[in-house]
Amino acid sequence: MGRQRKRVVTGEAAPPPRKDEKPSAFHRKEKKKKVDIGKVFINISIGLCIFSLIWFFYALYMRSSLAKRVVTLHPSPPVLDANSSSAKVSTERFWGSYRPQVYFGMKTRSPSSIVTGMMWMRQFSDMDVNLRHTCEQGDRLQSYGWLMHDGITFGVQEIRDNDFTLTTEFVKRMGGDHGGDWTWRITAKQHSSAPQAPVISLMFYAAADTQGSLEAHVEERNRLASITGFSEELGNFKITFRKPVTGELSSAKYASYNYLQTVSPGLEKLTDIVKHSLNRRFVYSPPSGEKRHYIAVDTYKPPHHQNQQKPTDTRKESDFVVHQVTVQTPFQIEILFESGSFHNRPNQLVGSVMTQELEKRKAEFDAKFEKTFGLESKDFSQAHIKFGKAALSNMLGGMGYFYGQSVVQSVYNEYPLLYPEGALFTAVPSRSFFPRGFLWDEGFHQMLLSKWDPQVTREAIAHWIDLMNVEGWIPREQILGDEARSKVPAEFVVQRNENANPPTLFLALQELIEQLSSNPEKVESQPTLPFLRRLFPRLKTWFEWYNTTQTGPLPNSYRWRGRDKDTNLFLNPKTLTSGLDDYPRASHPSADERHVDLHCWMALSSGIMASIARLLDEPHQDYEVTHQVLSDNNLLNELHWSEQLRAFSDFGNHTQAVSLQQEKVYVPPGQPRHQFPVARLVRSVRRAPKQQFVNALGYVSLFPFLLHILTPDSPKLEHIFRDMRDSNKLWTPYGLRSLSKADPLYMKRNTEHDAPYWRGPIWININYLAVRALHHYSNTEGPYQEKAAALYEELRTNIINNVYRQYVETGYIWEQYNDSTGRGQGSHPFTGWSALTVLMMAEQY
Repeated sequence: MGRQRKRVVTGEAAPPPRKDEKPSAFHRKEKKKKVDIGKVFINISIGLCIFSLIWFFYALYMRSSLAKRVVTLHPSPPVLDANSSSAKVSTERFWGSYRPQVYFGMKTRSPSSIVTGMMWMRQFSDMDVNLRHTCEQGDRLQSYGWLMHDGITFGVQEIRDNDFTLTTEFVKRMGGDHGGDWTWRITAKQHSSAPQAPVISLMFYAAADTQGSLEAHVEERNRLASITGFSEELGNFKITFRKPVTGELSSAKYASYNYLQTVSPGLEKLTDIVKHSLNRRFVYSPPSGEKRHYIAVDTYKPPHHQNQQKPTDTRKESDFVVHQVTVQTPFQIEILFESGSFHNRPNQLVGSVMTQELEKRKAEFDAKFEKTFGLESKDFSQAHIKFGKAALSNMLGGMGYFYGQSVVQSVYNEYPLLYPEGALFTAVPSRSFFPRGFLWDEGFHQMLLSKWDPQVTREAIAHWIDLMNVEGWIPREQILGDEARSKVPAEFVVQRNENANPPTLFLALQELIEQLSSNPEKVESQPTLPFLRRLFPRLKTWFEWYNTTQTGPLPNSYRWRGRDKDTNLFLNPKTLTSGLDDYPRASHPSADERHVDLHCWMALSSGIMASIARLLDEPHQDYEVTHQVLSDNNLLNELHWSEQLRAFSDFGNHTQAVSLQQEKVYVPPGQPRHQFPVARLVRSVRRAPKQQFVNALGYVSLFPFLLHILTPDSPKLEHIFRDMRDSNKLWTPYGLRSLSKADPLYMKRNTEHDAPYWRGPIWININYLAVRALHHYSNTEGPYQEKAAALYEELRTNIINNVYRQYVETGYIWEQYNDSTGRGQGSHPFTGWSALTVLMMAEQY
């Protein structure tokens, strides 16, 4: 039933209003008020819409602008002029062994160089094809490395294969406008243990890289006598392949010849192209001996992929020419490069002329080595001195010239971007495993090279600093060009702009400043002041970048960015950015962490910034104040001294109650086990983390001492020296171990696939800093001076003896050394910072 309306009955009905009667003033006001409120509401809505649109487009613009910053280079003039590495400006250094990733090869310091190189294989061996080209640990060579190399004019390398040794020598001669001539000599000798003289195929090649042309000149049907060519940087040139001989004055030996002339889409494809051109149809028939089929280059047949209509590689193809000579040991072969613009050469750089030139360069090298490092005057044996020369030469021979683009990303980029093209002249840690530039390694490399040739150090630092972006960030791992990228796992290719690396270049700059200050008239130091002047604007930005992006939660504290975020699989999430990869940090990464090593790096850097600013008459007070604050031992104690550990320590959200446990995988009854995931090792946390000191005694604990931040009278030195000398903590007969033997994570794996790296093994770069610091405190007045002197003698002797002994026994200098046995381990040869042993021998810090 519907609801009835209530009727209102009054005495008299109100008369209807007349049409011409105006509404009362009250009603008019009410209506106007409603209209005004509506208008205001509409205006506010329109304003909000306009503001929102402006904000939206501003945010889009800002995001776009911020996204571009990561790939925008620093605006100040580059430290190096665009043509600084050209043949015209840097003639002597234009050609060099700047291809550290191959056993033997040369190129120019230019973006698209003609490259030359050598491959080899043993014929009639049990192995099918044992082609050697790029330095590979899997080749299991007995040893290889430069015995002498001056970084500019010549080099002598010895490569010991299974039953023969190849000696590769080169020498350069200046002349013309394109870097002059050079000659290679390869000498092959069988080992005394070899049952018969091996037959070896050497393959010499030249390859263009996107520009330039090569033409093969063939004689006697299939012997490549020479290659002529042209490129922008080299003009016209000729490469001549001389016939093998037994010795310098003997006649030609019997040899079989083959050649290959083809094209390549990229330098990283050269090995594959040769492998896919090999054929067994050729016959080796020496005058006295049986005829045998051997393997040689024939016609290149690209590998066929099913369902592939056309090649996926769209890069420009460039000329690639290979000369193969197959000959029985012993023999000697020379290859001669002659520049077309060298018109008045007195003779060819071959035979006895080359021998004389080599002997002259070797004598100069020996004299300079002794003058620089003085090992003979310190009564080292000739064998020790030969080792020292090899360590230095391997670093010089491991200098590479790379050109290309890094792959980078910031938080404002959805996908990685290509960094602007750039060049890098740098030493590399390991020719086999790390044949590219690493930022924190390079500072250590240049501490040695600056003693030998300050110009190399100035150029290397300038190349690194010129790669800086507008923010002040330098990608810490430089993977430039297709050859370099082909050696790097995909997960390490992208560089992120919040990630730092220890600013060790300041250590090399400190050495250059000291050289200049101690002997300002010395010719080698003259260019340092103008170099620092050009460097300074970028150096300021770099220092500021650390001070804004790597700050910690408290004033004057610091925190490494870029720790691994996966707390499920890692026993202790890694901090690759610190350089000390898996060294134990706070178990649960957070923004509350304080890292003592980074604090000390910033204290060191601010002091060197102040020194440079003073030298250049630039404002230095701010750097001085920062240095004083960060070097304040009371602040350091407050932020990082752990009373429980009686040592310096990181601080963060931490628990020691962690371990790797087998993951539990539930398999329903009756179901086959193989259909379910394999059980992994995952992290088990038995006690919740809390804010506390990390209390991991090891290299990180030593940093206030390593970088001379502690005052000579600091009582903390007593604790540090006691921990260093304790064989249950850091001391071994071979050097200081990276993590105390008493630490819960000592020699513990970080994942089931991740062996301990900085959790026990001995690393030479940190041991060098320790020896250097002991030398400093033993020469500075203080209560711990005598203790420092005693430790210095003992530690220095232990390190030198072990690195030398392992080199003699294994043929290599190693990445790290076992803390129980002293045996070399990890990648090899590792003549990056492990070569700092030479400075310990020379007692030059």
